[in-house]
Amino acid sequence: MFRNALIALSLLLLAGCASSGNQSLRDQDEATVSRVITEGVTTQTQVRDTFGSPMETSFTDGGMEIWEYSLSEVSADAINFVPVINLFGSSASGQKKELTILFNEEDVVRRYSMTSSDVSHKTGLFR
Repeated sequence: MFRNALIALSLLLLAGCASSGNQSLRDQDEATVSRVITEGVTTQTQVRDTFGSPMETSFTDGGMEIWEYSLSEVSADAINFVPVINLFGSSASGQKKELTILFNEEDVVRRYSMTSSDVSHKTGLFR
């Protein structure tokens, strides 16, 4: 009986996790990115080899290319598993990472920014 309850709890916890975006950012932070990217030195090819293809690409008015990478990892909050209360809404929280890179006309990194922030998604009465 205890074993079945433990298995059911494990499945519920696993079902409450979600991840979307570029998985290469999973273990990255400002310090690790600064070891890989050097402004004025690192090329687009080196960035692509390290992080893969960007999620979004855009251009400045001057024609410089901007690559954007992001990763969101959220998991269901404990309130979602409380009977009856979970009928009134849901709540999930986690972290979002974003890496934005500006390349110059020679396809070399001009500037970059790595950010990490806490995120929360709430629905129903939990807003």
